[in-house]
Amino acid sequence: MGQKLQVGRGAERPCTLAAMGLRSGTYAGELRRELAARNREWARGKPHVESYGGDPVVVYCPYCSTDEDLPAGAERERHGNFFEPSYRAILARSEWARRFNKVHAQGRALPRWMEDPRRKWRELDSCMSSDALLMNVFCAPGASAVRQLLGVSEDGLPEFGWKAKVPLKSGLFDRTEVDMRWGAVLVEAKLTEGDFQTRKAEVVEAYRDFEAVFDRDLLPRVEAITVRRKSAAEFAEAYSQEWEDTGGLSPDEVGEAAREFQTGLVAGAEAEAPREVRYVSYQLIRNVLAAYATASSFCVICDERRPDLIEGWFDVMRAVRTAELRTRLKVVTWQELARALPGELREFLQAKYGIGAPATQPIHGEAV
Repeated sequence: MGQKLQVGRGAERPCTLAAMGLRSGTYAGELRRELAARNREWARGKPHVESYGGDPVVVYCPYCSTDEDLPAGAERERHGNFFEPSYRAILARSEWARRFNKVHAQGRALPRWMEDPRRKWRELDSCMSSDALLMNVFCAPGASAVRQLLGVSEDGLPEFGWKAKVPLKSGLFDRTEVDMRWGAVLVEAKLTEGDFQTRKAEVVEAYRDFEAVFDRDLLPRVEAITVRRKSAAEFAEAYSQEWEDTGGLSPDEVGEAAREFQTGLVAGAEAEAPREVRYVSYQLIRNVLAAYATASSFCVICDERRPDLIEGWFDVMRAVRTAELRTRLKVVTWQELARALPGELREFLQAKYGIGAPATQPIHGEAV
């Protein structure tokens, strides 16, 4: 895709999504580098492989080992990406353990596990997985202490990968997957993801309750080029033409003139390229609609080191029409949650993810 130009609300913000993406990419990239470094240290002595590249992603394998509280010769299954009590709780509940069936999207690009080369890497094996972090926190014994932060009032345990039924104008439903549902609270968890995705306007506006829930003029939108951006060399005829008399020019001047000419070829093609309008933060829009349809609350959990994601969520919340629904929308950081968790789990989160007590004032709560 080529450059994406922002339209609609937010003229005071950067005029291109490329600039916005660069900002998000900076925060996401810095966090990915920190997590990569922390997990290279954490993975020592645990079965794992590292992806190729300068800042490798660590992916872990389940393994078995003995423990002092087990009978002689007995072993317990462990997983390097998980807090041990959380992992035991996951294995004990089949509906939680099914989350391990989700295959890693880039698994084929990862090195094979030498002890079992046929093993497929799972999403929850990755040190960058926000789903793994979510389950580390909410499957742990004592995690009910964070119930108040999320606003959960019902008894019961959280559900992961819950399928919502978001009604469409056509009479059908979008069976979108919500990261977690706990009682009447829906949760979207983020860690190193770049953004909340974009989707073309026709798809977003096809939801039955879109106009009832949102003021569309306040939602951030972009105008996106729908064809791949070409390099100057792909305009073969124009690229090779004798475009100017270079007599009397130095080699440096000829090179600069050639670069300007080639840049103009690319810019001209982009100016004529077909475009479509897309809504920013599609995942959030869809999940707010899911909360509206199910009379639920909706909470985004992200890292305080990702202010770009927090800002994007507030942009969506401001476009919600009714104050009643806005009071059911909130954001909580992993750092805020950590303060309410048992000590051993806090130590795990600090060592593996760098998640400790918040460095700033709490930011969770309703939109204004």
